Amino acid sequence: MINNFIKNFCLITFALIAPITLPAGGIQKSLDQNKFFNNSKEIILSSNVSLYSYPELNAKELLVLDIGTTLSVLRNWKVSEHQIWIRVELASNKLFDDPNKITKGWIKI
Repeated sequence: MINNFIKNFCLITFALIAPITLPAGGIQKSLDQNKFFNNSKEIILSSNVSLYSYPELNAKELLVLDIGTTLSVLRNWKVSEHQIWIRVELASNKLFDDPNKITKGWIKI
């Protein structure tokens, strides 16, 4: 019984602490290294870009965003020195747009 209690305690502790290091909403130690995105909250695309479900190239492609699309920057995620992703939200009218419309995702810069 004590063994099960210790196993369950360790499992619950891991389940509560481990997700904070994931890109979906957790923390990242090197977040302050990219000062460029801290100064601007919106970007306008100068080329067609794919919007992904999570920050990996083999992730599901949600949409292809056209040139001139305005995006709000929610956060950035540095995978490696040459691979930086930003979490963005498309401009939308929440009252009139389809509630199932995809409005958030990740783009690689």
